[in-house]
Amino acid sequence: MHSDNFFRTGRRRSNASFSRCALLALALLFAFLALFHADYATRAYAREAPATPQGQQDATAAELVQEIISDASDNEGLHSRYQRLVTNPISPPDTRSPRATLESFLVIMQAANKLWLGVRDEFFANDNFFMTEEEKDQLVLVQSLLGKAAQTFDLSDVPAASRERFSIETVLQLQEIFDRIYLPPLEDIPGLPAGSNARADALGGPLPDKWIIPGTSLTIERVQDGPYSGQYLFTAATVDEIPDDYEALQSLPIIADRGEDLYQYYIYTPGNLVAPQWYQFILDGPGWLQNTFGGQAYWQWLALALTVVVLMLAIALYSRWNNRRPVPLDPAARQSRRLTPPLLVILAANLFHYLCEEQINITGDLLQIVTTIVSAIIWTTSAWLTYQVLQTLYMWTIRNPTVNNASLDASLVRTGFRVASFLVAIVVLGYGATRIGIPIYGVVAGLGVGGLAIALAAQPTLENFISGLILYADRIVRVGDFFQFSDTAGTVEEIGIRSTRIRALDRTLIIVANAELVKHKITNYSQRDVFLFRHKVGVRYETDSEALHKVRDSIHAALEAHESVLESPLRVRLVEYGDFAILFDIYANIAATDMNAFLEVQEQLLIAIREAVEDNGASFAFPSSTVYLSRDQLPEQKTVDIVENESDEERSKSAPAEKAYPVDET
Repeated sequence: MHSDNFFRTGRRRSNASFSRCALLALALLFAFLALFHADYATRAYAREAPATPQGQQDATAAELVQEIISDASDNEGLHSRYQRLVTNPISPPDTRSPRATLESFLVIMQAANKLWLGVRDEFFANDNFFMTEEEKDQLVLVQSLLGKAAQTFDLSDVPAASRERFSIETVLQLQEIFDRIYLPPLEDIPGLPAGSNARADALGGPLPDKWIIPGTSLTIERVQDGPYSGQYLFTAATVDEIPDDYEALQSLPIIADRGEDLYQYYIYTPGNLVAPQWYQFILDGPGWLQNTFGGQAYWQWLALALTVVVLMLAIALYSRWNNRRPVPLDPAARQSRRLTPPLLVILAANLFHYLCEEQINITGDLLQIVTTIVSAIIWTTSAWLTYQVLQTLYMWTIRNPTVNNASLDASLVRTGFRVASFLVAIVVLGYGATRIGIPIYGVVAGLGVGGLAIALAAQPTLENFISGLILYADRIVRVGDFFQFSDTAGTVEEIGIRSTRIRALDRTLIIVANAELVKHKITNYSQRDVFLFRHKVGVRYETDSEALHKVRDSIHAALEAHESVLESPLRVRLVEYGDFAILFDIYANIAATDMNAFLEVQEQLLIAIREAVEDNGASFAFPSSTVYLSRDQLPEQKTVDIVENESDEERSKSAPAEKAYPVDET
């Protein structure tokens, strides 16, 4: 009973808590919507005022373009410059004054729109599944004009990776803004017309540093420094505000004669500028596919999700197949296989970006996110690929039969390639960071701070690396050298960045950190120029003096006769009367290429020494010792008897008394 009440109370408290949370969330949602609506209303009000004519002199963007073209027609030189502006792809816009900048933008966009709509209408009128070459060339010119119009913007704050697509979207949005507001008369805009031969400040004295389109926050300002110094461009802040201004003015009617929002057509249709014929299947499908969310149509979200799933499935299938492939035994072949994964990742990333940008036509902030992620993946993988390519080059360099491996320190080359590969990969990664919008100063500062942190965290690794460089510079040991380190002796197999591999005499592999190797005493047997032959030979004490002289001279002659024994120093001397032998000290240097050659020469000399001893009537002494034995004298008999009597008395005293029993004599 109490338990039921407890659970009911708990459920009521939970329900109450849930209700309060729900109400709080709803209140926050309403507050957010209210703030959003207030902000939207403020923006709409601020932009709505210029949409109404301020006087008889105000004009629409289309009327201004007609006035510009009309004025240019009266001036043959000015007309030809305008023609070059719209027909020559490499002719930059005139941005010497605010008026020239605005006129260049309007004229270029008017020509781009006319050519764009003409290609689109012709393509759908012909009912072709693919575009003709002429239509493709015209679309290339349209893209060139849109890019030229974007040259009137200050895009310094836009990442280079997404700058091209962002600029196209921004010029279309600014055009839609101009098509919904009234612009001031041309004579009220500071500066001469675009394409004029006169100086930019010929009219009305010096030009202002900036000019704001009346009734808006759209600002054209003179650039103070950089490659565009002195040019009048739409400021970076204006470029950043254009999408918000477009959203605020989107609901207003279009004043232009075309009556179509080209930006909406551009972002919600597949393909590049002109929708392909298969888009008709989407139009004939359910109507909800055309609904929009987050700046994209529903069908674009579905296509994006399907593309991601297909690519992930393809990567998973390749990974599974690659893991089941047999591993080549050849190191060069194994290294060459390591090039395949980064190449496939770069190919998949570029394919994904192409599908998103050219076919699905993802736009807006989502495209910038996709472009940034794809660019980061591509540049990171490019750094990885660069490292693997240099490692593959090293493997094939070592394997090349034309390379004299005997004169090439393979370990040094390997370490050099590794360090160089790592540094080049870092440079590629840093350049890629600048391409996705990270400033170069930030990259350098980040690398500096990161390098300091890595240096502190990886101090032992850096110490081993520097010790490895010391081993190479001082040539303490080299690959193939036989040396002794502390209580370890073996042959060097590899000197790496962090450690050195030593093959011991019992064929065990010993790995020693380079820092430890540098700090301790090293005896390198492979780098000695000669081998020392030094032995002590003992003959018996029974050998007379004449035989000793003959043995000494014979041993000396045998050493001199051998071709591998150096003339100096060479000595054979009687040096000591030992415990069991008369000792000769034999000292000589042997010219040998390695230990095996020395052992062979030593064997020959030892046999010659034995022959010299035996031929002169002497013989080798063996360890011997003389033992003298003697018998000690026994103690006197009297002393023994006294000791025995004393012992009997002590035993009788310690023994218990015997008990007497009566005897029955019957």
